[in-house]
Amino acid sequence: MASASDAVELGAPWGPGRPEPAPTRFHRVHGAHILLDPSGTRATRVESFAHGVCFSREPLAPGQVFLVEIEEKELGWCGHLRLGLTALDPASLPVVPEFSLPDLVSLGHTWVFAITRHHNRVPPEGHPEVEVVFPSRPSALLQEPYLCIEQFRIPRDRLVGRSRPGLYSHLLDQLYELNVLPPTARRSRLGVLFCPRRDGTADMHIIINGEDMGPSARGLPATQPLYAVVDVFASTKSVRLVQLEYGLPSLQTLCRLVIQRSVVHRLAIDGLHLPKGLKDFCKYE
Repeated sequence: MASASDAVELGAPWGPGRPEPAPTRFHRVHGAHILLDPSGTRATRVESFAHGVCFSREPLAPGQVFLVEIEEKELGWCGHLRLGLTALDPASLPVVPEFSLPDLVSLGHTWVFAITRHHNRVPPEGHPEVEVVFPSRPSALLQEPYLCIEQFRIPRDRLVGRSRPGLYSHLLDQLYELNVLPPTARRSRLGVLFCPRRDGTADMHIIINGEDMGPSARGLPATQPLYAVVDVFASTKSVRLVQLEYGLPSLQTLCRLVIQRSVVHRLAIDGLHLPKGLKDFCKYE
């Protein structure tokens, strides 16, 4: 896995000189109320509203997105998922704090934010904070295939949340694409990554359903390993990891895109003369 200190030009494309990062997994070290599935890609808080802090199993590579989808919500609690990065090695923690905010952050070298659209942004140095109005995104067929964040290009294909196939799935999917649903709605996809700078620091960015929220924190130590932090807190009960392709899309992905764009909505996929496995892949991924 590439690190910020490797002799790779910042923003260099994924390829032979910069292999794609390994699939993301949750760390074996996590909050006391978290249950991981056998694959290490689904984290569920099994009781209470706290003790839900999780980490990435490996440090992130520069430009690598740690992307989670909200699978389950739990009524009766106030508060939502929290997301960020830490330079602390989870394996070195004597005990995982009850909360990411403020407990984990108070240990230092940790940058975590509650997920919102408008309050996780820091202005460039020397510029006052101004209110940022994000424009409505165009139709998925017209938008660029990559999301550009500083020096990195990230395929949009899996960044945007998708509803489960149903009567209104084609309407719900458009709401995810336009990013008008609450950022912590079920099926929303939330990501965190860091972009190194030439002075040895990095900017942390949070992505909500394919939309870059801008730098949430600056001055992170890019020369140190940085782990993702996900706090499955309060009304967020379960999240799963979504894997991205950073280089050229696979043939499987290209076929899926062609099929998806050739039907009115996903329910129509059932009527195609295709293997069931391919139909499921087109409907759910």
